[in-house]
Amino acid sequence: MKDLARRATAEVCGTAMLLVAVVGSGIMAERLSQGNLALALLANALATGGALLALILAFGPVSGAHFNPAVTLTDASLGGLAWREAPGYLLAQVLGAFLGVAVAHGMFELPPFTASTHVRAGGSQILGEAVATFGLLSVIWGSTRARPGMAALAVAAYITGAYWFTSSTSFANPAVTLARAATNTFAGIRPADVPGFLAGQAVGALAATALFRWLAPRALGEVAPGKPDPALPSGDVSVMTAQHPPFKVLFLCTGNSARSIFAEYFLERLGGSRFEAFSAGASPSGTVNPTTLKVLRELFNIDASDARSKSWDELRDVRFDFVITVCDHARETCPVWPGQPIVAHWGVDDPARFIGTPAERERFFYRVGLTLYRRLQIFTSLPLEQLDRLKLEKLTRDIGRDTAAPRAQTDRVS
Repeated sequence: MKDLARRATAEVCGTAMLLVAVVGSGIMAERLSQGNLALALLANALATGGALLALILAFGPVSGAHFNPAVTLTDASLGGLAWREAPGYLLAQVLGAFLGVAVAHGMFELPPFTASTHVRAGGSQILGEAVATFGLLSVIWGSTRARPGMAALAVAAYITGAYWFTSSTSFANPAVTLARAATNTFAGIRPADVPGFLAGQAVGALAATALFRWLAPRALGEVAPGKPDPALPSGDVSVMTAQHPPFKVLFLCTGNSARSIFAEYFLERLGGSRFEAFSAGASPSGTVNPTTLKVLRELFNIDASDARSKSWDELRDVRFDFVITVCDHARETCPVWPGQPIVAHWGVDDPARFIGTPAERERFFYRVGLTLYRRLQIFTSLPLEQLDRLKLEKLTRDIGRDTAAPRAQTDRVS
C-alpha cells in the first residue's frame, strides 16, 4: 500500500501541475494577447507542451506519469498496471486536476472554481476529441515500446501540435476535461459539453488500443525497435555494431525461478529482433516459481509456459554481449565469460522470500517484475550500435543503480 500511495501522490502532483500549466498559461495568454486568439492559443499550446515534457520526465520514474484516466485504463487492460491499482490512479488524477485549477486561479486572484461558459458543442468538437485521443494513445503505445527514451518528447510534441490541428484544441484527457469545466477562463469548457468530450475520448482511446493490439499482438510488446542511423560512422572497432547476430544478453540470479525469468521474457518482448535473451542460475531450483508464471501471464500478458530453471553451466560456451546479474549472490559468484561481455548488476530483492498472504506475494512479484521491465525499457532504448564500449558499459550499469526497487519483507505487510 505504501508503494501505491507513493505513485498516487506522484499522479496527484503531476496532474495538478499540468492543470496549473494549462489554465494558468491560458489566463496569462488571454490577458496579454489583446484579443488575438491565435496568439493566445499558441502561447497556451507551447506552455502546455513544455510543462508536459518536464512533468513526464520528473514523475515518470515514480508512477509512469499517466496524468490521464484514458492512459491508466488502457494500460490496465494491457497488463501494464494491475486493475486493483487503477482506482487509486484515477482518483489521484481527478483530485490533482481540480487542485491544479484551484492553484492556477489563486495565482491570478480568481475564486477557486467557477463554472465555465465556454461553449465547445457539436459533432465536430466530439470528433476532434476522438482524433486527439486516438493520436495521443497511438503516440504513447508506439513510442514507449519502440523508443522509450523518446516517449516524453513524443507525447509533448504531439499535444503541442494537436492544440492546432484538432477542432477541440486537444483535451484528450477525461480528468483534464472535468476540471476545465470548473474554470471560466480561456481553457474552460461548458459543463454541458463535457459528456460529449468524454465520449469522444473513450472512442479514440479504444480505437488506438485496438489498433496497436493488432499491430503488435504481444501486448504491444513488439513494435519495431529503433534502428541504427546508417549515416553514423561504424568503422571504429570500439563501437558496438549490428554486423553480427542480435545482441545476446544473459540474466543471472541464484535460483533462475523468478527475477532472471522476468528479465528474460521482458527482453524478448521489448527487444524484438535486436536481442536474444537468456537466463540461468548459480544454484537453479529446477522449477520456475508458479507465481512468476502467473504474474507474467495475468499482469503482463506474457506466456512463459516454456520457461525452464537451469544452471549457467549450460551456457558457459555462449559468447554473450551483456551479462546482467539481478541478485547479489550471482554478482559475487559470477564466472568469467568468454568474449569479454559487458557485465552489469541490476539487483532486486528475491520475491520468493516475501512473507505475506498470496495476494500480497503476488503484488510483490509484480512490483519486482515492473522494476525490471522499466529498466529494460531504458536498456532497449539505448543506441547500442552508436556507443563506444566504455560509454555503453557505464550506461548499462547506471540503469541498475536506482533506489526505487521494492524490498522484500520478512513479516506480513499492512
